[in-house]
Amino acid sequence: MAKTVLIVGANRGLGLEFAKQYAADGCNVIATCRRPAEAAELRRVGVTIEALDTSTSSSIEALAKKLADESIDVMICNAGVYGPRSDGLTDMPTEDFDLVMRTNVLGPLRLTLAFAHNVARARGAMVFLSSRMGSIGTMSSSSGIAYRASKAALNAVVKATSLELGKKGVRVMALHPGWVRTDMGGPQASLTPTESVAGMRHVIENASDKHGGFFDNTGATIPW
Repeated sequence: MAKTVLIVGANRGLGLEFAKQYAADGCNVIATCRRPAEAAELRRVGVTIEALDTSTSSSIEALAKKLADESIDVMICNAGVYGPRSDGLTDMPTEDFDLVMRTNVLGPLRLTLAFAHNVARARGAMVFLSSRMGSIGTMSSSSGIAYRASKAALNAVVKATSLELGKKGVRVMALHPGWVRTDMGGPQASLTPTESVAGMRHVIENASDKHGGFFDNTGATIPW
C-alpha cells in the first residue's frame, strides 16, 4: 500500500522538491500551499493540492477536518519565513517579529495538534524543517536574530511533541536541510534542492529515535 505524505508549504523550493521525489516513488502526496491556483509547477507534479494558510487556525482546522480519516505516514512541515535581515542584535517592527514567530513556531504547533492522530494512526513520522541557526549549542553569530529565535523555539516544540507522540510510536524530528540553492539560501549555496531533499528523505526513513532529534541532511546530530 502506498504511503501517504502530507507536505505543508509545497509550492516552491524544498517543499516542491519533497513533493516531486515522493510522488516519483509512488506515494500518495497531499501538498499544501496558500494559493493553489497560482501553484502551476506543483500542479504539474500530479499530486493532491490543498489550500492551507498556516498562520490562520481556521485554515488548519478546515484541512484537518477534511483529512480526518486519513492515515499519514510522513508529515513534513516546511512552511517558514526568514524575516528581517540583520547582522547583529537589533530592534525591529513588532509586526515583523510576530510574523516570523507566528509562521515558524505557532503554525507548526497548531499543525502538530491538528494532525497528531493521523500520524499516530500510521505510527509515522512528523518532520519539521528547522535550521542550524536555531542551535543554541553551536551558535557563533548573532545575525538573523528573529529567525534564530524562531527556529530555537520550533526545536522546543519538536522536543515537546516527541515526548508525547513518541509514546504512540511516532518519530518526531527537526531537520537542517543544509545550505540550499533556494530563494532563502541564495544562488551561492552548496546544495541543490534535489541533493538536500534526497538526504533528508534518507534520514526520515532511517530514524528510529522516538524521543526527538535534531539532524542535518546527512543524518549527523546537531546540538539543540
